[in-house]
Amino acid sequence: MPNVKEGSSAAVDHTTVKRKSDRELVVTRTFTAPVHLVFEAWSNPELFKLWWVPKSAGMSLVSCDMDIRTGGTYRLVFRHPGFDQPMAFFGSYKEVTPDKRLVWTNEESDQGAVTTVTFEEHAGKTLVTLHELYPTEAARDEALAGSAEGLPEQFAQLDELLAGRS
Repeated sequence: MPNVKEGSSAAVDHTTVKRKSDRELVVTRTFTAPVHLVFEAWSNPELFKLWWVPKSAGMSLVSCDMDIRTGGTYRLVFRHPGFDQPMAFFGSYKEVTPDKRLVWTNEESDQGAVTTVTFEEHAGKTLVTLHELYPTEAARDEALAGSAEGLPEQFAQLDELLAGRS
């Protein structure tokens, strides 16, 4: 993905990634599916596993534990062929409002973001807005260079999954 400057955006397959501030990243995409199907793809671990890892990354999601309720926790374990040890990402759900909003923490390091995902349905299509608030500008920049780079591909994979479920 091209280097995204503050206030600018890059669109790949209708996915827009913006730096909202020194510590914020906002990603949006409209899916041609009703909100209940889009929310289900984010909140059902079996569906989540089908689209969350960008295929081009060469990684696999070997474990996906999600207790999706306010106060619940999650733990995602990834394996990358170039690394001996799996990588774990984990945190807790601060807010779960079905078909409307998910808020979770990323607690695997002190540089983890608070992620908020909102779902808005308009005429059978759903606008998803993913907002990440990082503790520092450096953490946001690291995310842009790392995992955030895969979000357009992840959202394209979600689009494919939803097309088969609509």
